[in-house]
Amino acid sequence: MVRKSVTMVCLLVVLAVVYLLVWPVPIDPVAWKAPHDPGYTGVFSLNRALTAMETFSLGGHHGPEDVAVDAEGRIYVPTHEGDILRLSPDGSRPGVWATTGGRPLGIDFDNRGNLVVADAFLGLLSVDPTGRVTTLATIADADPILYADDVDVALDGKIYFSDASTKFGARESGGTFEACVLDLIEHGGHGRLLVFDPQTQKATTLVRGLNFANGVAVSHDQAYVLVNEFGSYRVIRYWLKGPNQGQSEPFLQGLPGLPDNISTGLDGRFWIAMVSPRNPVLDRLAPFPFLRKVVLRVPKCLQPKPVAHGHVIAVNTQGEVVENLQDPDGTFPMTTGAVETGDCLYIGSLVAPALGRMDKGKISFTIRE
Repeated sequence: MVRKSVTMVCLLVVLAVVYLLVWPVPIDPVAWKAPHDPGYTGVFSLNRALTAMETFSLGGHHGPEDVAVDAEGRIYVPTHEGDILRLSPDGSRPGVWATTGGRPLGIDFDNRGNLVVADAFLGLLSVDPTGRVTTLATIADADPILYADDVDVALDGKIYFSDASTKFGARESGGTFEACVLDLIEHGGHGRLLVFDPQTQKATTLVRGLNFANGVAVSHDQAYVLVNEFGSYRVIRYWLKGPNQGQSEPFLQGLPGLPDNISTGLDGRFWIAMVSPRNPVLDRLAPFPFLRKVVLRVPKCLQPKPVAHGHVIAVNTQGEVVENLQDPDGTFPMTTGAVETGDCLYIGSLVAPALGRMDKGKISFTIRE
């Protein structure tokens, strides 16, 4: 009996080892070197400034990834349920204003009062003032848009948006989070920055090879557009005008977290939200593709998970950090966006059942070492 038990245990161990070594996974990891992690030091020093914000219930909805405010001060947020809610200027009376039927993420108003939506399942959409949804683009340069993520509308009407991954579609992979995990672990450079021209009604690719292309923001002077490269902890600048037109370059590198959305603020600022701190295990495994496959084979309960640490920063046009707001306890978890108005800062979240808002009178806009 003891011998049979030992044999059974050995067999189970062998099967487990074989499973971890050869079981098929949908990723083909690429070796890379993770940049230095500055941690929560210097301009990223730990604080609890973000805990000063107030929150507004979404009436049973959750996941307000992004925020947009119309000319009347009404607040719009996309939700995990596939609805776009509209709240009163004081944050009350949330109600369904439009339904895409997919997973709306980034939103921004165009110059005609339409709300442009990057829907991870459905592509680039437009919602007119009555709430009627139309599709703008599902393909760019003959390639399907599998994970429309964030969007920003330039003054000339052109719509800049990201396709986070051309390999791991949000719908095809079982959801936005699931696709993000696959793309992050593979690190294969499947993301791209796109532009939709309302005149031609076509979307084209500006930048390829990004590791999970995320937030998008057009600069104040309309000279360039920024896109967050989530999987490489940095922000890329693509020049629209000037001697470097058509070229891209790093704008901000070595962030301590995963940069989600970015928005154009006031007084020359850009706001960047980090959904979670970097995972040191994944950073250490960056040069080892095979081991990253093993990570995907272990039970999900044992796989690395995002940490609930609220964090938004502001940077100037030189890419220098000028504000650092944190909630290390994660009371408002997985911050995805920060949108600035004249008197407040709206904070979005991947999972929270509420929208955050912070009075700008509580923000110093000065980094103190």
